[in-house]
Amino acid sequence: MTVAAMWEARAADGRAAELAAWVRESALPGLRGAAGLVRTELFSAPGERVLLITWWDGEPTAVADPPAALLGRPVHRWSFTSEHVE
Repeated sequence: MTVAAMWEARAADGRAAELAAWVRESALPGLRGAAGLVRTELFSAPGERVLLITWWDGEPTAVADPPAALLGRPVHRWSFTSEHVE
């Protein structure tokens, strides 16, 4: 069973680059070597949003919360189970 875990945050005004750097420098190293981790992908989007998608064989490990000063609102998290791949 493959699970995609999505972690999405809206940065405080003007702090999207700092939030993305925090993900690269703090969150991702905390996930490396976790059992079942297959892949990670980091995205940015308009509106100061940063999205991290991780793929897992089995139950995902939670991504930590960034420092509150970097956030414009609380982090959103979703997990999805793969149903079909072509």
